This record gives sequence, structure tokens and C-alpha cells, in this order.
Amino acid sequence: MVGTLVILRHGESTWNRQNLFTGWHDVPLSEKGRAEAIEAGRTMSGVGLRFDVAHTSLLERAVVTCHLALESMGQVWMPVERSWRLNERHYGALQGLDKKATTEKHGPELTKAWRRSYDVPPPPVDRSSPEHPINDPRYSRLAPDVLPASECLKDVVDRVLPYWYDAIVPQLRAGLDVLVTAHGNSLRALVMHLEGISRDDIAELNIPTGAPRRYRFADDLSVIESAYLGDASAVAAAAAAVARQAGA
Repeated sequence: MVGTLVILRHGESTWNRQNLFTGWHDVPLSEKGRAEAIEAGRTMSGVGLRFDVAHTSLLERAVVTCHLALESMGQVWMPVERSWRLNERHYGALQGLDKKATTEKHGPELTKAWRRSYDVPPPPVDRSSPEHPINDPRYSRLAPDVLPASECLKDVVDRVLPYWYDAIVPQLRAGLDVLVTAHGNSLRALVMHLEGISRDDIAELNIPTGAPRRYRFADDLSVIESAYLGDASAVAAAAAAVARQAGA
């Protein structure tokens, strides 16, 4: 029998709270974000979920969310695999900028294209910038040409799906139950694939922080059931808050 998958966007980060473009910039969880992570674990435990393996990105907000959720489930000992391929989308020169201020400066149409379109990347950062991952020691063993100066969602799909097929799918096929704790855009890329969402419709998909989403699969790994766990009205309100971040 194919295992169950749960995806979980990290809890609110300090830059989420300040409404800044974060991308690959490493920031901690806010106090609210830590509480969201703990509550996500309680929600998953409350519906009887137990995991065999977990996956996170290399960014603190995802790593700590995963740890806190598993700790509240009594599974902090569980194997966790980490990969840069699950990192948030690199926002290029937008990283660190206020989302509403960016909308006011560049207009809602261009800002939405940068935030939500499938194939329009933001302006890139220079390789000398501290925002370029080539200057971060955690990526020093990767080939420089895979490290982005900016990404659109298509770029994120292109790096997430190989990890899905190579690392996660074999575990699901082996009957393992898998938790993936990542980011708004790396999870949008995965959901786009799993649920067959079109390039146009993906612009309107907003993934809330700290809300576990469970997938059950047929033997061929087609999705037979997907739903957020927990209070539906709270999840909807959180997703709507994500949509309002740019002020457009």
C-alpha cells in the first residue's frame, strides 16, 4: 500500500511578520510561528498520524518547524532528510524588500507577476551580493551553476520534482508515511504537480503557514484524497492573509 504524504508550510517567520520578501534569506520563526509549528504537530497527532521519515529544506524556519511539530507528536527521534531543492523560491533583488512598498513602487500587475506568475522571475542579484547563495557556506558543495540569482515558479518546479521522484516517491511506494516541511513556493510547485493545477490557476494558490495538508494516493500515485487538517475556517483565513500580503 502506498504511504500517506503530509505537506506543511513552516510557521510564520520574523520576515513574514514584517511582510518582507524572504526567499533563500535565512530567518527564524516568530513566536507565533513556533506556536503554529507546535499546533500543527498536535493537529497531525490528533488525527492519528505517525510518520516514518520527514524532509525539510536547508532553511531554519522549515527545519525548526519540522522539529517542533515532530517534538509535539513525540517523534523528535525520527529520521529527517534535508535538501536545498526544497528551499523557498529565490526572490532575487526583492529579498528583504517590503511587499506593499514594492507594489506601490512597481505597480500591482508587475508585483503580482513577480510573486505569483509561473515564468516571470524577479530581477536577479549579483554574484557578489550576500543574497546570492554562492556566498553561503551551506551551499559550498553544490555546483555553482545550480545556485540561483533569482527564480520564477517554473524554476522551482524544475528543482523540486527531481527530489520528489528520487527521494520521496520511493519512500511512499515502500509504504512509508512521509512529512514534507517546506515553503510557500516549493510546496506550490509540488501541489501544482500532485493536483494537476494549470500554469494560470497556480497564481491563485496560497498556502497558509502551519497548516498540514494530507494526501492519500492510489497505487499509481494519483491523488485520491487531499485536504487540510484542522479548523477549515482558520485555514481559509490564513490562506486569505497570504493573498493580501502585497496589498493588491
